[in-house]
Amino acid sequence: MFFKVSESELTFGPMRLKQHTMSILLVFGKDDGQSDSFWFAADKAGYKCNLARNSETALDIFLDKHPDVVVIDHRHSKHFDAETLCRSIRATKASKYTILIAVTKKTSSDREEAPILPLLQAGFNRRFIENHNVGTCLNELVSIEHGELRSQLKLRACDALFAALEHSSDAIEITSKDHIVQYVNPAYESMLGYTLDELLGKDIRKLPNCEKNNAEHQENVFAQLKKGKSWEGTCYAKKKTGESLCHHCHILPVEGGGGKIRHYVAIRNPAPENCQLDRYHRDCEHSDHHSSKPHDYRSQRKGSCDMRSISSSDVCHLADLFWPPGGHIHSRRRDSAARIHSMTIEAPINKVINIINAAQENSPLTVVQALDKVLEILRTTELYSPHLTSQQVREEDQMTSDLVGGLMSSQGSVRSAEQEQGTTKRRMSSTDKFSHHSHIPQQLPATMLSQVPADISRLLETEPQWEFNILELERLTNRRPLAYLAMKTFTRFNVCEFLNTSETTMWNWLQLIEAKYHSSNKYHNSTHAADVMQSTAYFLERQRIKSLFDHMDEVASLIAAVVHDVDHPGKTNAFLVNAGNDLALVYNDLAVLESHHVSLAFRLSAQNDDVNIFKNLERDDFRAMRQMIIDMVLATELTKHFEHLSKFVNCTKHFVEKEEEDFSLNGSQDAQTTLSLPENKAVIKRMIIKCSDVSNPARPFYLCKEWALRIAEEYFQQTDEEKSLGLPVVMPVFDRKTCSIPKSQISFIDFFINEMFEAWDDFADVPDLIGYLQENYRCWQTQQKEEQDKQQKQSSTEQEDGTESEQTTENGAREEQQMSNGDLESTGTKKVTIKDREPVAQQESLTVEDVSEELS
Repeated sequence: MFFKVSESELTFGPMRLKQHTMSILLVFGKDDGQSDSFWFAADKAGYKCNLARNSETALDIFLDKHPDVVVIDHRHSKHFDAETLCRSIRATKASKYTILIAVTKKTSSDREEAPILPLLQAGFNRRFIENHNVGTCLNELVSIEHGELRSQLKLRACDALFAALEHSSDAIEITSKDHIVQYVNPAYESMLGYTLDELLGKDIRKLPNCEKNNAEHQENVFAQLKKGKSWEGTCYAKKKTGESLCHHCHILPVEGGGGKIRHYVAIRNPAPENCQLDRYHRDCEHSDHHSSKPHDYRSQRKGSCDMRSISSSDVCHLADLFWPPGGHIHSRRRDSAARIHSMTIEAPINKVINIINAAQENSPLTVVQALDKVLEILRTTELYSPHLTSQQVREEDQMTSDLVGGLMSSQGSVRSAEQEQGTTKRRMSSTDKFSHHSHIPQQLPATMLSQVPADISRLLETEPQWEFNILELERLTNRRPLAYLAMKTFTRFNVCEFLNTSETTMWNWLQLIEAKYHSSNKYHNSTHAADVMQSTAYFLERQRIKSLFDHMDEVASLIAAVVHDVDHPGKTNAFLVNAGNDLALVYNDLAVLESHHVSLAFRLSAQNDDVNIFKNLERDDFRAMRQMIIDMVLATELTKHFEHLSKFVNCTKHFVEKEEEDFSLNGSQDAQTTLSLPENKAVIKRMIIKCSDVSNPARPFYLCKEWALRIAEEYFQQTDEEKSLGLPVVMPVFDRKTCSIPKSQISFIDFFINEMFEAWDDFADVPDLIGYLQENYRCWQTQQKEEQDKQQKQSSTEQEDGTESEQTTENGAREEQQMSNGDLESTGTKKVTIKDREPVAQQESLTVEDVSEELS
């Protein structure tokens, strides 16, 4: 017999927690025996219960009530998609500790039971096979209450424990039994200068060690800890800056299951500054305090102490194994400071300024004045950001200044929608979060390339060509070309072999990444990602690139191209900053989207092993590849365009010039070696993804034109939304009523594309691209000329119609006057009014479809 449940208490270590009555949300599309059984079972046990019939109601109840358990009917799909609802719930912060149960159909005895993995991947915790017995449902709920729910309650308590650690003034470090760092708190970061990300996964014993510590004594300490004994004493630590820090340390072994040591907790506190070295002449055994039992929850309070209550005489006893006898802390600190001030720590720009200053001393006045101007320029913060000249920003070329200003600004335009209408009223506005819920698609067999439809397979055979028709692949794959194209390209570059991962895992990962691209975006969608990846692969095949890059460089470049715009909202960085979007707040208004793209890519990859293509890499290889991918994706931010271009030109200039002089690669061996340095290869990889990201103007014109129309429509939509929200208009020229797409493309090519692709051609030898670029430029000029002629003709027609209209009005007035005098019959003239004329044609709003037809 079951009794009504009541609130109860349970312990978690020394903590006492209160377990409230379990609350349940049932999500069933209609009443049936199963929903009734769960309802009666919940009522019988005294649980709080709510019922929802559809996804919208279920989400509303979940966000309002925060139930402990959600039971979702997975048997029927006509009412709602159970897995989509599960993912939607998991996407909320409130679901962190919620238990989700999927009710599935009962399978016949002769059929194999359906796998549970897809349910777990969707976010469910358990599966309940259809059973209308009330007792069975009641047993299920009671088992959850006494099992998983209590475990979740303890996990909630961990949030409080970590909050205490985060705000503790003691520096706390937690490592595994193998001394691998698992956690350090902010006080530890402040004390030693290392960040949590720099320490996670590292062996604490292999960090830079202070030379003042005795190696033999340290081995004794680790041996003592291995035996399960805590250690307490005073020692040195080496800060990130290289400075030695005297501190008091208490290390505690923590037992886990089976009585084995699972963790070590170290509590550190700086020693008092008045600590005198002449007090440290005792043996280490006398200064080390240890207990015979490993640390556990019951002994934690007794074994710990307030470090601030320790007297100076207690803290300042350390053997001469740690400090040489007779010294003084203050004198050593002065010596250390003197050494730091005597070091030459100069940035390259400081060295350049010093050289110029020295050159001015014995130079003529005119040279000194010229060098003063040089110094003034060098001391500015934006050395690589160009300034538009007065000629470039003349009124008739407002397109260029607005386009460049909008694309290169992370703060947006100062011109708001209200200001365009003649008012200076400013209005605070907010925007919805950009979110894109998707699911992990079903896996294809390992031999997935052999399963590709024939028409797609035939098209993919042309994938290595620069003229590859990505738009046709988009059509054949129903706007999902990325996974197919990337799988084909990755196979050609042996990506799975390098990552030591299966084709199935790679396919799952590609499908997951592609699902996070917004298909509703006109431009920044998975087709754009596929296009950039195909361009990257094409560049990697250039002979000079192949001679410089190793396999890791190639794999990192391809992966960076795939993820470089994942979850792009179809808006610019400046829009997000102006709107106060959550992403802008998270990334402090700096490279907002680029930081989000690469961060999300790695978070998605790490969410489970089925999609983690990096899981089999060695730690050092993963760190190196991760850094390459981050660096390349961040390079796609246009605000740093000229900085990256200048560095690339400076990096490759000597190599190109040397080769031209020697007419062979043999004469430029030194330059080749210089280019192979990691920092120079990083510059080249940035240029690869930058050229790939904006390669549309160098494609065949039918591709170039389509991409131009798509990006224009995306900018039109942003301008429309900025005006509706009262936000500053970042690029006023992209107003669908007045924008000239040919002119915008000409400005973009002039300012961003020409110089970059000329430099890239000098290095990578891609003359075909330059040919397409020049041909497309001429096409846009022709389109612009036709557009201007049409506008001029229309303007002339309107002026003529206006003149005729005025003349007709005068004649009509004269005739009316004649009629009033009774002279109409004598004149024999018919009365003519404006109403009798055809209406003057008015210019309609410009849309992308109109421009497309016009350009065709």
